[in-house]
Amino acid sequence: MPILRISTQLHKWVALVVGVQVLSWVAGGLVMTAIPIETVRSEHHLRDVAPAALPAAALQALPDAARTLPGGLAGAALKSTPRGPAWVITPVDGEAVTLAAETGRPFGPLTSAEAARLAARAYTGEGRAVSAVHLAEAPAETGRTGPIWRVEFSDRERTAFYLSPETGEVVTRRSAVWRFYDFFWRLHVMDWKNGEDFNHPLIVVTTFLTLSVVITGFILLWIRLARDIHVARAARRER
Repeated sequence: MPILRISTQLHKWVALVVGVQVLSWVAGGLVMTAIPIETVRSEHHLRDVAPAALPAAALQALPDAARTLPGGLAGAALKSTPRGPAWVITPVDGEAVTLAAETGRPFGPLTSAEAARLAARAYTGEGRAVSAVHLAEAPAETGRTGPIWRVEFSDRERTAFYLSPETGEVVTRRSAVWRFYDFFWRLHVMDWKNGEDFNHPLIVVTTFLTLSVVITGFILLWIRLARDIHVARAARRER
């Protein structure tokens, strides 16, 4: 049957094209289900610390703290940080500004020794802080922009804590486990550069082709089974 032969060839070639990606989907799915997301996020290395009580009487009033900022305020939040209470003030225009709540001024520069000490205080595990480096621009793996501190630990997972240069808070955690997971995530969503877009045309087309391979596979199987049954019945009648 020419139609069956052509359909079979098309099915095989399309399956060959999408087969590698299907393998990536299955491998990525296995990695994402086998490794707990808490391990990927290094949550088991982050110490659970109760927030310190804010000394309300010693805090700078919000109007005084925001006086030096031009324009109106869109919002403000008071929070406890490893370097003391802080105002996070969001102006109507521009980026949020973090100020020490006790002085109303920006925090002083964070030193390497202090960054390592704050990271070690937030860390739990068998490793120890082996380096503290100030980066002028946050690495892409952090999903952040601007300056940041990276403190690396000597554990088996090569855990790294990324700290806010103003407050010393651990804002992001990364490890070899996270990078392994991220590699398969990028393969899974077919966004090999950023790993963020899973609605792009390439993955839609590939998914459609994969679905067509599955559907045509069932159709071809049905045709072959029907033909084999017909041949078997004809052979029995001849006997």
